[in-house]
Amino acid sequence: QVQLVESGGELVQAGGSLRLSCAASGRTFSSYIMGWFRQTPGKEREFVAAITRTGVNTYYADSLKGRFTVSRDNAKNTVYLQMNSLKPEDTAVYYCAAALTSSYYYLIDSYNYWGQGTQVTVSS
Repeated sequence: QVQLVESGGELVQAGGSLRLSCAASGRTFSSYIMGWFRQTPGKEREFVAAITRTGVNTYYADSLKGRFTVSRDNAKNTVYLQMNSLKPEDTAVYYCAAALTSSYYYLIDSYNYWGQGTQVTVSS
């Protein structure tokens, strides 16, 4: 069992930056692939980014490459999502998730544990 708590979401102007954090407790953090997803009302939750256990490999939704960066600090049991050049369409609740396997990191069903989400609002 692992517990995930996101933080860092807030209201920001378009063009600004935010860094989200996801703190994990419970089982060994480094055992998990970590992912970020986001969801807006009326839409399905969508993949944002993922990072492998050691942090060597990262993966992104095609539309977000170059603006978002995922990283992790296994010593701090924390995964981060750096978001730059934010756009109003980035407005969503952002969730972090943990997966024990890594077959399909972009699929919601691959993840075993989820945080409660943090709201990011980008104003135009």
